[in-house]
Amino acid sequence: MTVTVDGPDFIALQVRDVEAAAAFCETRLGMRRAPVSPPHAVVFATEPIPFAVREPLPGVDLDGVARPGLGVALWFRTEDAQGLHDQLAAAGVPIVSPPQDGPFGRVFTFSGPEGYLLTAHGG
Repeated sequence: MTVTVDGPDFIALQVRDVEAAAAFCETRLGMRRAPVSPPHAVVFATEPIPFAVREPLPGVDLDGVARPGLGVALWFRTEDAQGLHDQLAAAGVPIVSPPQDGPFGRVFTFSGPEGYLLTAHGG
């Protein structure tokens, strides 16, 4: 018998400043903290997959990279991608790729906590 993987079950961004990254997720993206988080992370009540920001794991040097998460595409679903874009742009959040229509609805990419590039889609 071959053992298989069902798919992603938890996603976390490693950041230097957990509270600042968590505040961005709360104030700019409207995420709500989960009732319980470990001491080194903030977990959000996102669905279908829990999402967190956390301290770097041993051996991770975020200062030694040009941009954290390079090569990883992280997409967030929203009811209104254009509305989220407008809200983020008005707050001065850098927009990397403007909204456009794609196979997953309206889509755009922005610079999130500590320079991670995040894509929002939907609506």
